[in-house]
Amino acid sequence: MTLIYLTLDQAIDIHAKTVEVSGGGALGHLEIGKLDSVLQHIQNDDYYPTLEEKLTHLFFCSNKFHSFEDGNKRIAISLCVFMLNVNGYLYCLDTFCREMENVSYHVAAGSITKELLLEIMTAVIDVDTDSEELKMKILASICPIEDDHVEPQ
Repeated sequence: MTLIYLTLDQAIDIHAKTVEVSGGGALGHLEIGKLDSVLQHIQNDDYYPTLEEKLTHLFFCSNKFHSFEDGNKRIAISLCVFMLNVNGYLYCLDTFCREMENVSYHVAAGSITKELLLEIMTAVIDVDTDSEELKMKILASICPIEDDHVEPQ
């Protein structure tokens, strides 16, 4: 299956619409070249052979690179929704939006790694978000248990 990819102009338009619809914010660009690089890079099947890997890289980088003045967490979701939509993955869009809203915050905060994000992305696309193992991994990453109660020996 040949995938349809985003252009930089589409990503900029999606950002403007996302900011407008979701409550506002600044529309300026900070590191737009980084976003362009990500959009080009995900098209390389040697690096990102699966849709899940492409979406993970797009989500992670658009969230973390601060290509825009405002809305970077929101744009991570919107860009991936666009790719899922144009490539026929309509069945998982509701779940994706619902699950990734919280995930986006934790990716930005550094609690969810790119590796864990790939597991989450795969679960959403496979419609397997009820996995107890995945839920425990997410919980452990966002609420780490401190071992400071252990007495030194």
